[in-house]
Amino acid sequence: MDAEVTPVSVAQHVVGAGRLALIAGPCVIESEELCLRVAREVQAICERLGIPYIFKASFDKANRTSLHSFRGPGIDEGLRVLATVKREVGVPVTTDIHEPWQAERAAEVVDLLQIPAFLCRQTDLLVAAARTGKPVNVKKGQFLAPWDMRHVVEKLHDSAAVGVMLTERGVSFGYNTLVVDFTSLPQMRALGVPVVFDATHSVQLPGGAGSRSGGRREFIPH
Repeated sequence: MDAEVTPVSVAQHVVGAGRLALIAGPCVIESEELCLRVAREVQAICERLGIPYIFKASFDKANRTSLHSFRGPGIDEGLRVLATVKREVGVPVTTDIHEPWQAERAAEVVDLLQIPAFLCRQTDLLVAAARTGKPVNVKKGQFLAPWDMRHVVEKLHDSAAVGVMLTERGVSFGYNTLVVDFTSLPQMRALGVPVVFDATHSVQLPGGAGSRSGGRREFIPH
């Protein structure tokens, strides 16, 4: 199962070279003020610990459970906020895209493009992201086995992606429940790419709060 992992350069940081890195931020961009506050606080913590930090927030949550839930500020305002965080805090930024046309727009600002779990097999989206010249982080679908991500990696490499990362965010286990099979981490790493563990979405309860997703935050520290 051992495989040589190809590290991924994300602006001034290198992910996958044997050093812990952190991707963190608000789930969705609520305001510029909040994003700047979170980025500065987390960056300060990471500097004390010697951990590379990449700020993440979404400009649009296109897969909300309810039509009436807040989705975000949209791509124009969202990218403006991300550019501000990048400039004023001095950290790399990442966000997720949901449609192929968004790839090039987002790549003008972000240092790493993220593909949502529900869309991880969408070929046109993967190809568009790869062709931007920015590294791509794909979240493994809740419905996929870790070894099935081989095809995702192949799509990206065949489209000349400059760097590929995969994220484990849990697998569906019955209704409204996710569990993490930690053997998926080395199995995906055996594909030769860095692997990220999404500790917060892994304790999510999809649709478990009626018209919105719930979660078990008490498990995050563990």
